[in-house]
Amino acid sequence: MLITVITVMVIEMAEAKAREITTIPVSRGTRDKLKSLGLKGETYDEIIGRLMEMARYEEFMERQYALLKEKDKFVPLDAI
Repeated sequence: MLITVITVMVIEMAEAKAREITTIPVSRGTRDKLKSLGLKGETYDEIIGRLMEMARYEEFMERQYALLKEKDKFVPLDAI
């Protein structure tokens, strides 16, 4: 049993170094809110990554909507 635990710990440490894991200090409240946004089995890293992708998409869509609002400033080629 002890050998298994040590082996697992060594493997986990090697995987963590390979992924360059870091620690980000947050309050317990922030951690709990982050956890509540996660899906079953999702790591904090996966939750944060998913939220970042959602934010990027939202920002992209806002830029597209802004361009559509400025559409009346463009002149169709037929009108030239």
